[in-house]
Amino acid sequence: MNEEMIDRLEKSFKLLAPRGPELVDRFYAHLFSRHPALKPMFPDDMSDQKKKLLGSLVLVIENIRATEKLEKPLADMGRRHVGYGAEEAHYPAVAQTLLLTLAEFTGDAWTPEAANAWKEAVGAIAKHMLAGAARTTGQTSNANADN
Repeated sequence: MNEEMIDRLEKSFKLLAPRGPELVDRFYAHLFSRHPALKPMFPDDMSDQKKKLLGSLVLVIENIRATEKLEKPLADMGRRHVGYGAEEAHYPAVAQTLLLTLAEFTGDAWTPEAANAWKEAVGAIAKHMLAGAARTTGQTSNANADN
């Protein structure tokens, strides 16, 4: 990811951060309406889950200039998700829903360049998570999260 893309991510996240709780609420509403089969993997009380998602987005943005710091936490997250029932095939649905929600909340600032930067970032996140999941299951990852 080049400097220009990183700048776009940081700038767009500054627009998103003040509405973080609303953003994660909308993300899960979209996810469960578009992919209802995923709902049973989540707890009835989504409070902690929503905090974790927002915290993960903050972690990524805070470390976007030092991505080596993200590899282990994201791989660990992928390993944990195996225990929740997440499968490789679920990653594209989550990635697409996240991008849709980010676009919705970014408004006019969601340019093709911003969309591309987020798509690349979300793809990299999924790649590290899938690598962690694969180590847990002993499989190799073949999916591309932005299919």
